[in-house]
Amino acid sequence: MMYYYHYPYPLHPRPSVYLDYQYYHPLPRQYPQVDVKVFKKSIKSYRLLMDQGSILLDRLADSDFDVKLMSAAQQGNKAAVDSLIRSIGLSVPVITKFTPTGVTFELTVHPDHNAPMNCCTLKVQLQWGN
Repeated sequence: MMYYYHYPYPLHPRPSVYLDYQYYHPLPRQYPQVDVKVFKKSIKSYRLLMDQGSILLDRLADSDFDVKLMSAAQQGNKAAVDSLIRSIGLSVPVITKFTPTGVTFELTVHPDHNAPMNCCTLKVQLQWGN
């Protein structure tokens, strides 16, 4: 003989009418007017980073400079590497990180000298070994 146990609740309850209405008729949202001042400053700052990055790459392409840089990095002499990068005379700060297989230059700029946060960062990652 088979026994049947009646479960008094439906397996999938139907959502309320209010939820259905919200789903099919969402309320229009009010968005504030956009302010592009900060965005425009960031674009201007990034153009500076691109120019400074181009100067950096031109100097790195110099055959004497690249040998000095790679030799100092191979010896693990971070002070010498930083000194070589400073000798380029870039107008933005550069953080240099290197490994046996490559080097990363991180150029940053503040959109405003009063602003503590960096607005923009340009990372140049180059491979110099396998």
